[in-house]
Amino acid sequence: MTRIRRVVTGQTSNGKSVFVSDDHVEATTVAISPGSEFHLMWGSDEIPSLPADGSEPSHPQYFPPPSGYRFGFFTVPPAGTTFPEDFDVQAALAEMEQKLPGMAVHMEPDDPGMHTTDTVDFEVVISGRVICELDDGAEVTLNPGDTFVQNGTRHRWRNPGTEPAVLFVGLIGATRGPK
Repeated sequence: MTRIRRVVTGQTSNGKSVFVSDDHVEATTVAISPGSEFHLMWGSDEIPSLPADGSEPSHPQYFPPPSGYRFGFFTVPPAGTTFPEDFDVQAALAEMEQKLPGMAVHMEPDDPGMHTTDTVDFEVVISGRVICELDDGAEVTLNPGDTFVQNGTRHRWRNPGTEPAVLFVGLIGATRGPK
Protein backbone atom coordinates (compact mmCIF):
# COMPACT_ATOMS: atom_id res chain seq x y z
CA MET A 1 0.00 0.00 0.00
CA THR A 2 1.32 3.42 -0.97
CA ARG A 3 1.92 6.24 1.50
CA ILE A 4 1.98 9.83 0.22
CA ARG A 5 3.67 12.64 2.09
CA ARG A 6 1.50 15.66 2.96
CA VAL A 7 2.96 18.94 4.23
CA VAL A 8 0.49 21.58 5.47
CA THR A 9 1.07 25.27 6.19
CA GLY A 10 -0.97 27.77 8.15
CA GLN A 11 -0.70 31.09 9.89
CA THR A 12 -0.39 31.88 13.56
CA SER A 13 -2.71 34.37 15.25
CA ASN A 14 -0.11 37.11 14.66
CA GLY A 15 0.08 36.31 10.91
CA LYS A 16 3.35 34.34 10.80
CA SER A 17 3.43 31.56 8.20
CA VAL A 18 4.28 28.16 9.72
CA PHE A 19 4.50 24.50 8.81
CA VAL A 20 1.62 22.90 10.69
CA SER A 21 2.20 19.26 9.81
CA ASP A 22 4.43 16.95 7.80
CA ASP A 23 3.07 13.41 7.72
CA HIS A 24 2.07 10.57 5.44
CA VAL A 25 -1.41 9.67 4.28
CA GLU A 26 -2.07 5.95 4.00
CA ALA A 27 -4.06 4.57 1.08
CA THR A 28 -7.64 3.49 1.61
CA THR A 29 -8.46 0.18 -0.05
CA VAL A 30 -11.79 -1.58 -0.41
CA ALA A 31 -12.57 -5.18 -1.35
CA ILE A 32 -15.16 -4.15 -3.95
CA SER A 33 -12.39 -2.54 -6.03
CA PRO A 34 -9.40 -4.90 -5.77
CA GLY A 35 -6.08 -3.20 -6.49
CA SER A 36 -7.51 0.32 -6.27
CA GLU A 37 -6.10 2.80 -3.78
CA PHE A 38 -7.69 6.07 -2.68
CA HIS A 39 -5.67 8.83 -1.01
CA LEU A 40 -7.83 11.66 0.29
CA MET A 41 -5.19 14.28 1.01
CA TRP A 42 -7.37 17.30 1.90
CA GLY A 43 -10.85 18.65 1.43
CA SER A 44 -13.58 20.89 2.71
CA ASP A 45 -17.33 21.13 2.40
CA GLU A 46 -17.15 24.94 2.33
CA ILE A 47 -15.34 27.67 0.43
CA PRO A 48 -11.98 28.20 2.16
CA SER A 49 -11.45 31.28 4.29
CA LEU A 50 -8.00 32.82 4.74
CA PRO A 51 -5.94 33.25 6.76
CA ALA A 52 -6.17 29.67 7.98
CA ASP A 53 -4.41 28.00 10.89
CA GLY A 54 -3.80 24.80 8.87
CA SER A 55 -6.38 22.67 10.67
CA GLU A 56 -7.92 20.09 8.38
CA PRO A 57 -11.48 21.12 7.45
CA SER A 58 -14.46 18.80 7.80
CA HIS A 59 -15.21 16.67 4.75
CA PRO A 60 -17.15 13.59 5.89
CA GLN A 61 -18.23 12.32 2.42
CA TYR A 62 -15.90 11.18 -0.36
CA PHE A 63 -17.44 13.53 -2.95
CA PRO A 64 -17.82 17.22 -2.10
CA PRO A 65 -21.11 19.13 -1.93
CA PRO A 66 -21.55 22.35 -3.94
CA SER A 67 -18.84 24.84 -2.88
CA GLY A 68 -16.75 21.99 -1.44
CA TYR A 69 -13.61 20.38 -2.81
CA ARG A 70 -11.41 17.32 -2.49
CA PHE A 71 -7.73 16.75 -3.29
CA GLY A 72 -6.37 13.25 -3.64
CA PHE A 73 -4.92 10.46 -5.68
CA PHE A 74 -6.59 7.42 -7.20
CA THR A 75 -4.80 4.23 -8.26
CA VAL A 76 -6.45 2.21 -11.03
CA PRO A 77 -5.43 -1.47 -10.93
CA PRO A 78 -4.08 -3.18 -14.05
CA ALA A 79 -6.23 -5.29 -16.36
CA GLY A 80 -6.94 -8.76 -15.03
CA THR A 81 -7.32 -7.81 -11.37
CA THR A 82 -10.10 -10.05 -10.06
CA PHE A 83 -12.22 -10.70 -6.96
CA PRO A 84 -11.37 -13.59 -4.63
CA GLU A 85 -13.57 -16.70 -4.94
CA ASP A 86 -15.24 -16.10 -1.55
CA PHE A 87 -16.13 -12.47 -2.38
CA ASP A 88 -19.06 -11.14 -0.31
CA VAL A 89 -20.72 -8.25 -2.21
CA GLN A 90 -22.83 -7.02 0.71
CA ALA A 91 -19.87 -6.97 3.10
CA ALA A 92 -17.78 -5.19 0.46
CA LEU A 93 -20.45 -2.50 -0.05
CA ALA A 94 -20.68 -1.96 3.71
CA GLU A 95 -16.88 -1.67 3.89
CA MET A 96 -16.90 0.89 1.05
CA GLU A 97 -19.51 3.01 2.84
CA GLN A 98 -17.49 2.85 6.07
CA LYS A 99 -14.11 3.69 4.49
CA LEU A 100 -15.25 5.95 1.61
CA PRO A 101 -18.56 7.42 2.81
CA GLY A 102 -20.99 8.36 0.06
CA MET A 103 -19.07 6.73 -2.80
CA ALA A 104 -21.20 3.60 -3.23
CA VAL A 105 -24.40 5.57 -3.88
CA HIS A 106 -22.81 6.96 -7.07
CA MET A 107 -21.74 3.57 -8.43
CA GLU A 108 -24.00 1.62 -10.79
CA PRO A 109 -24.34 -2.02 -9.69
CA ASP A 110 -25.67 -3.12 -13.09
CA ASP A 111 -22.76 -1.51 -14.95
CA PRO A 112 -19.58 -1.98 -12.82
CA GLY A 113 -17.37 1.08 -12.55
CA MET A 114 -19.83 3.41 -14.28
CA HIS A 115 -20.74 6.43 -12.14
CA THR A 116 -21.89 10.05 -12.21
CA THR A 117 -21.14 12.72 -9.61
CA ASP A 118 -22.15 16.35 -9.19
CA THR A 119 -18.55 17.49 -9.43
CA VAL A 120 -16.07 19.00 -11.85
CA ASP A 121 -13.05 16.71 -11.68
CA PHE A 122 -9.50 17.61 -12.62
CA GLU A 123 -7.23 14.62 -13.20
CA VAL A 124 -3.55 14.31 -14.10
CA VAL A 125 -2.08 10.93 -14.95
CA ILE A 126 1.06 10.56 -12.82
CA SER A 127 2.05 7.06 -13.92
CA GLY A 128 0.65 4.21 -15.99
CA ARG A 129 -2.06 4.42 -18.61
CA VAL A 130 -5.83 4.70 -18.18
CA ILE A 131 -8.87 4.70 -20.40
CA CYS A 132 -11.90 6.82 -19.60
CA GLU A 133 -15.09 5.43 -21.11
CA LEU A 134 -18.27 7.52 -21.42
CA ASP A 135 -21.83 6.21 -21.29
CA ASP A 136 -22.08 5.79 -25.09
CA GLY A 137 -18.88 3.71 -25.26
CA ALA A 138 -16.65 6.56 -26.48
CA GLU A 139 -13.14 6.22 -25.01
CA VAL A 140 -9.97 8.22 -24.59
CA THR A 141 -6.57 6.86 -23.54
CA LEU A 142 -4.49 8.96 -21.16
CA ASN A 143 -0.75 8.60 -20.50
CA PRO A 144 1.60 10.13 -17.89
CA GLY A 145 1.36 13.91 -17.96
CA ASP A 146 -2.04 13.94 -19.70
CA THR A 147 -4.80 15.94 -18.04
CA PHE A 148 -8.55 15.45 -18.00
CA VAL A 149 -11.50 17.64 -17.01
CA GLN A 150 -14.65 15.71 -16.17
CA ASN A 151 -17.80 17.87 -16.11
CA GLY A 152 -20.26 15.71 -14.16
CA THR A 153 -20.48 13.13 -16.94
CA ARG A 154 -21.29 9.44 -16.64
CA HIS A 155 -18.03 7.50 -16.99
CA ARG A 156 -15.74 4.72 -15.80
CA TRP A 157 -11.98 4.22 -15.58
CA ARG A 158 -9.94 1.19 -16.58
CA ASN A 159 -6.29 0.37 -16.88
CA PRO A 160 -5.29 -1.70 -19.95
CA GLY A 161 -1.69 -2.08 -18.76
CA THR A 162 0.16 -4.45 -16.47
CA GLU A 163 1.14 -1.87 -13.81
CA PRO A 164 -1.11 0.26 -11.57
CA ALA A 165 -1.95 3.73 -12.92
CA VAL A 166 -1.85 6.68 -10.50
CA LEU A 167 -3.94 9.81 -11.05
CA PHE A 168 -4.02 13.12 -9.20
CA VAL A 169 -7.67 14.02 -8.59
CA GLY A 170 -9.14 17.41 -7.71
CA LEU A 171 -12.93 17.38 -7.20
CA ILE A 172 -14.96 20.59 -7.06
CA GLY A 173 -18.57 20.31 -5.86
CA ALA A 174 -21.15 21.51 -8.37
CA THR A 175 -24.91 21.87 -8.71
CA ARG A 176 -26.78 19.98 -11.41
CA GLY A 177 -29.60 21.78 -13.13
CA PRO A 178 -32.69 20.21 -14.69
CA LYS A 179 -32.22 18.01 -17.74
